[in-house]
Amino acid sequence: MAADDQRVAIVGAGLAGCLLAVLLGRRGIAVTVYERRPDPRVAGAERGRSINLAISARGLAALEQVGLRDQSLKQALPMHGRMVHPLRGTQNFQPYSADGERAINSISRAELNRSLLDTAEATPGVTLRFSQRVTGVDTEAGAVLMEDGNAEPATVVLAGDGAYSAVRGSLELDEDADFLEHGYKELTVPPKNGEFALDPDALHIWPRGTSMVIALPNLDRSFTCTLFWPKDDLAALDTPEKVAARFERDYPDVAGLMPDLTADYARNPVGSLVTVRCWPWTRYGRGAIVALLGDAAHAIVPFFGQGANCAFEDCIEIDQCLTEAGGDWARALSLYQERRKANTDAIAEMALDNFVEMRDRVSSPVYRAKQAATHALERRLAGRYVSRYELVSFSTLPYAEIPARIRRQNGVLAAAVLGAAAAAGLGLRALRRR
Repeated sequence: MAADDQRVAIVGAGLAGCLLAVLLGRRGIAVTVYERRPDPRVAGAERGRSINLAISARGLAALEQVGLRDQSLKQALPMHGRMVHPLRGTQNFQPYSADGERAINSISRAELNRSLLDTAEATPGVTLRFSQRVTGVDTEAGAVLMEDGNAEPATVVLAGDGAYSAVRGSLELDEDADFLEHGYKELTVPPKNGEFALDPDALHIWPRGTSMVIALPNLDRSFTCTLFWPKDDLAALDTPEKVAARFERDYPDVAGLMPDLTADYARNPVGSLVTVRCWPWTRYGRGAIVALLGDAAHAIVPFFGQGANCAFEDCIEIDQCLTEAGGDWARALSLYQERRKANTDAIAEMALDNFVEMRDRVSSPVYRAKQAATHALERRLAGRYVSRYELVSFSTLPYAEIPARIRRQNGVLAAAVLGAAAAAGLGLRALRRR
């Protein structure tokens, strides 16, 4: 069926759903976006569940496609590195890039979603429908199923309804949800005397081995502070006195910066951290084609700051595949899932590994020495030796190609070191013979 004969539905008006709606609308495709929540521009964002976004090269490249890159950067604060707060000793700054110039960008999820909603609403052909909870899709009848019992006709359904996707659940795909034993809880470090209480040029980390706290700056000079603790630890702090005592013991340099600590701790919910893997991402029925994107297809933990960046890449890939397929949705969505699956699997593993790095390794002197050596190599071998962090955050190299790139680099470097050592040994022996 030709693209202009399709009834296209997007489930979820979050970051990815809105971006995709804009991309499709600009192609002249009419799109209806269904969102279970009220309009967050009116009702406000959900409290305590933000985990500020760290938008980097991939996300910025996608936002550039819809004219929102510069506007988004105006709503963001650059973070040029990590500020590590050990329990004992002085804090230390660890730049993200070898030249110290590159930064990831702290931006409010709610503000970015607001910008994307405004852009989607202003795009001809895009219709936003709020307080409309989708419970599944009937691929044979070609319908989106609603909580109120109604069915909305749709021949193409693009599901961006999150890690606990109702659409994915209705398709009975082969899926696995791997939950960490850790949960997260959001707190706030307010401004101090009208200024930032911490350095705003850094993502702050309090690593404590099996757990950590992070803080990202906001434009209002506050910090969004997120605890990543084992859920048993979160549940154990069931009185204000226990909360205050835990922070005074483990996070003494930030405890005094949170005057509403105990109230926020009691009020804000505990979120779960899950990695979702499923396959296929598409389902073809007689009446409708369904495809998953973003967290609905591949939720990842937030420890590489790539969740939104990765979901935005999904949207760009779908748009490009539609062009290559000449508007044939079946062909385009088949190409999309084939190209993206390996990439999302790769970043899921790197995000899990980065959790261990952030909560434990960053406080080690050995780790710091290794990072300094890596940055020295990057400066000396510019463009030929690039760290994993820079490839993930400051390039658009497909995620799946990064592990092999790192192995090649390390192999070449090891061979060069061995060659130099061998040459030095031969030279030494020659001198001895003389």
